[in-house]
Amino acid sequence: MSELALTLVRLGFLTLLWAFVLITVLALRRDLRQPAEARPTGRERKPARTARPPKPPRVAKQQKVKGSKIVVIEGPLNGTIIPLGDVQITIGRAPDSTLIIDDDYASSRHARIYPSEGSWVVEDLGSTNGTWIDRTRITSPTVLPVGAPLRVGRTTLQIQK
Repeated sequence: MSELALTLVRLGFLTLLWAFVLITVLALRRDLRQPAEARPTGRERKPARTARPPKPPRVAKQQKVKGSKIVVIEGPLNGTIIPLGDVQITIGRAPDSTLIIDDDYASSRHARIYPSEGSWVVEDLGSTNGTWIDRTRITSPTVLPVGAPLRVGRTTLQIQK
């Protein structure tokens, strides 16, 4: 094959390669600019369901002892006391959390503690590393007994009277 033919084949291949890249970039750009509702799906879209908050767990009569404060018993905020009232407490790295934990193992919105039927309930908010009561990972809203260690990242909390 002559030098001229080889150069023309190389330039043709390079042109096809750049045409492919350009078409791909234009398709991605078009897809990103379209609103999600206007994107073709190939089938009729079902209306989105509204998410209902989970039902609070039932509380046994012997568990209805309410604590008055949350104390950090392990971690960088050791000794921190948060008085409990009638509002929920959020735990995480986000600046708007009630208890801000500067920990690589805590999520931005890690967990929340809220009053329900005379006791405190803890709920994991989809954290990566989980929320633990004693040595049990919680997957649904769970009653937090007084004195039980609650672990969020490297921080351990405890409800006390």
